[in-house]
Amino acid sequence: MNRTQLLACHEIIKPYIHKTAVLTSRLINEAIGAEVFFKCENFQRMGAYKMRGATHAVLKLTPEAREKGVVTHSSGNFAQALSLAAQMLGVKAHIVMPTTAPEVKKIGVQEYGGSIYICEPTLDARNNMAREIQEKTGATFLHPSNDLDVILGQGTAALELLEEYPDLNAIFVPVGGGGLIAGTAIAAAAMGGNCKVIGTEPFEVDDAYRSLQSGKIESNLTTNTIADGLKTQLGSNTLPVILEHVKTIIRVEEEEIIAAMRLIWERMKIIVEPSSAVALAGLYRERSKFKDQKVGIIISGGNVDLGNLPF
Repeated sequence: MNRTQLLACHEIIKPYIHKTAVLTSRLINEAIGAEVFFKCENFQRMGAYKMRGATHAVLKLTPEAREKGVVTHSSGNFAQALSLAAQMLGVKAHIVMPTTAPEVKKIGVQEYGGSIYICEPTLDARNNMAREIQEKTGATFLHPSNDLDVILGQGTAALELLEEYPDLNAIFVPVGGGGLIAGTAIAAAAMGGNCKVIGTEPFEVDDAYRSLQSGKIESNLTTNTIADGLKTQLGSNTLPVILEHVKTIIRVEEEEIIAAMRLIWERMKIIVEPSSAVALAGLYRERSKFKDQKVGIIISGGNVDLGNLPF
């Protein structure tokens, strides 16, 4: 995946997505000791960056494939993104969601016309149910993070950020299935600068950190984190990109995620979900290494269950 493919992807999804704002906070800059630029994908359609990849993947389907629909498994944001992208393009969306998915995200899927299928919160259960739907309907399975067209779409957030601020020293992103960090790494490489891509994830689900060390896909024994969007593991397409382009993944404690989330809510007056706050938590934890630098953060989403806030 290269610059030409990334730019072509951006062109075809532009009519369907928002070019999201980049915000700054003087108080956060002072706390970090660096200039921090927040790419606010919480302002994206359906409230998360995943609209980019979902839209690109559906647009790339043949007319015959579109007629049979699409299927995915997701705890929420890709579920909503694929539902909305499919609705816009007249495609049926079948969405497998775990019992633990936040209610706000289930409601979003229904509002965007997706058909929900509830399963147990394990990767095997998700895959098995998605496979059954695929066999019954002929729908195309689109993986939330490991699909190549999805990865390219996710990279357009960093592309826009780097077009606006080409002299960034680093971009921080949260890591779940790896689609965002892989897409961001492709964008950073494609733009030809010296911008490093830094991954961040909770200690409770640090499979990407361990995968970067071992060179193979690692799994988590538990998923006890407030960052519900980061409970999935890397895939066969995301890991090679990460191994090639990413040198650092920073882990953070649950208390650090909550503190970062609260800081963004209070200081920037915007709604972000816990998974988004992981990136700022990682930067704050290692802030001494980025003193006086220009740092981007991808705010991945803002779909929060307001009845279950951690503060």
